[in-house]
Amino acid sequence: MMGLSLMHEDANIAGNEGADEAADAGADEGAKTRNAPASAHLIAPGPARPFLELVQPLVEGLGFRLLRIRMTGDEGKMVLQIMAENDDFGLTIEQCEAISHAVSDALDVENPIAGAYALEVSSPGVARPLTQPVDFERWAGYEAKLGLKMAVDGQRRFRGMIDGFIDGEARLQVVLEGYEAPQILGFAMADIAEARLVPDEAELKASLKAAKGK
Repeated sequence: MMGLSLMHEDANIAGNEGADEAADAGADEGAKTRNAPASAHLIAPGPARPFLELVQPLVEGLGFRLLRIRMTGDEGKMVLQIMAENDDFGLTIEQCEAISHAVSDALDVENPIAGAYALEVSSPGVARPLTQPVDFERWAGYEAKLGLKMAVDGQRRFRGMIDGFIDGEARLQVVLEGYEAPQILGFAMADIAEARLVPDEAELKASLKAAKGK
């Protein structure tokens, strides 16, 4: 399914120009890291990780599912990108705005970003990220690309049909040299660096055609 990428209309002016430097999280942050789910690094990679505990409850409280948070830019202008979806695997403009307002208000109170920042809210596109176990269950039968943190037998990147999430592992049917039939490989969420659906060309063309007809 093709998602509709939307940006909050005020994203470029949602900056908190007068924000002070973020407070030191200390021991509490260490506890959060220890108690974080195995897929937290996929939902909020790198510098976005400290925002997961703030953003996820807000998004879910509005009735949506958080797919991913990203923090990009530099100290001069940081950009906090939030990707979420509704029950139809997308977001309307109004829903993007609702998430944007809720997160922006919380950021103004918590003040975790030093300097100016922009806030962007979108729904997933056709190459949607797979960041939680439920994604591998929901999109079973679809093709995906998966990258590992560390190579297995010299290979870090895999591509194949999603075969669900079983026994704590995301499973892919992968074509391997030396085997006639695709082999089912299992990957622990903690070992995955990135995973996403492979865009379906036929579905993409149909979506573009439908968009042009509106």
